[in-house]
Amino acid sequence: MTADTTTTTTKFGKGFLRDAWYFVDLGREIRPGTQARRMILGEPVLVGRTRAGQVFAMRDVCPHRAAPLSAGRVVDRAEDGGETIECPYHGWRFRPDGACAAIPSLVEGDATDPSRIRVRSYPVRESQGIVFVWMSSDPRGAGAPDHEPPLFPGADGEAKLVEAMTFDSHVDHAVVGLMDPAHGPYVHQQWWWRSEHSMHEKKKAFAPVEHGWAMVRHAPSSNSRAYKILGGAPATEITFRLPGYRWEHIQVGAKQVLALTCLTPLDDDHTRITQIFWSDHWVFALARPFLRMGVRAFLKQDGGMVNLQNMGLAFDPTLIWIDDADRQAKWYQQLKREWQKSRAEGRGFSNPIEPTTLRWRS
Repeated sequence: MTADTTTTTTKFGKGFLRDAWYFVDLGREIRPGTQARRMILGEPVLVGRTRAGQVFAMRDVCPHRAAPLSAGRVVDRAEDGGETIECPYHGWRFRPDGACAAIPSLVEGDATDPSRIRVRSYPVRESQGIVFVWMSSDPRGAGAPDHEPPLFPGADGEAKLVEAMTFDSHVDHAVVGLMDPAHGPYVHQQWWWRSEHSMHEKKKAFAPVEHGWAMVRHAPSSNSRAYKILGGAPATEITFRLPGYRWEHIQVGAKQVLALTCLTPLDDDHTRITQIFWSDHWVFALARPFLRMGVRAFLKQDGGMVNLQNMGLAFDPTLIWIDDADRQAKWYQQLKREWQKSRAEGRGFSNPIEPTTLRWRS
């Protein structure tokens, strides 16, 4: 392996990918007749579900006096044509598509036409029990999505385990940390995982996939002790996809485990990391409390390292990335550039990643 000095581009750690689907929540957390405020890419988004079961999303700012609509309530009045979100300040009511249905303070003869007033709405998909919101590059939110959210192998039935944490990090640094194969022996030192003393050379095959890449299915490394509780001969494939999804699909005979990590940029300095597990393996029925402790430990350790890293990033240093351990970080940059270029040129995305084998020590 030859060292390759690579500096970050001016766009790394700045801005967001748009015209993309972002994870919001599990569908089971958005109950009928409720709504909640979310921050996505620095925008306040109300995500709710009508009593009839329709999931919707709109800008969480009333155009009248800027009160958050999420602080209001869902009402159903015949004169409005169905369910609406009622603003808590003056009662203005908005349909799930963002159209204003009523302004209670209007008097007869007032020239104001509520139907001409709209709140920006966002396309929403509910797939495999996950709710995604489409964040358009058009500031008016015009235009329909030109692709669907990703489908995850093994995301069947109810999720067995969910943990989330907000990192004080731009999504770019969170992604690079997530896909970094070499930090485990130093950041995640547990008896049941791996240590600096167990480090050895790894050799893994990689291949391009839609909007990302995959570490081709393989047997877990011998110093990854946690896999041993699954028994049998586990085989795992790890995939990353823009704008921020990383999943590990483990097969153990006829049983499977899916570990999905979703990165949702809240704003320039904060990223929500959500880890979700599905499985039909018996271990999730018997050892769930211990698995939860392990997931929380990993998140806290990664979050602590992000805080340490921020102490250095505050000085805007030049970052030195090497091959092959940092190749996935470089791929992420390449994918981002191609995503932005393809959207600007109005053409299809062309994955720049080629099949290859990488080697590193961890």
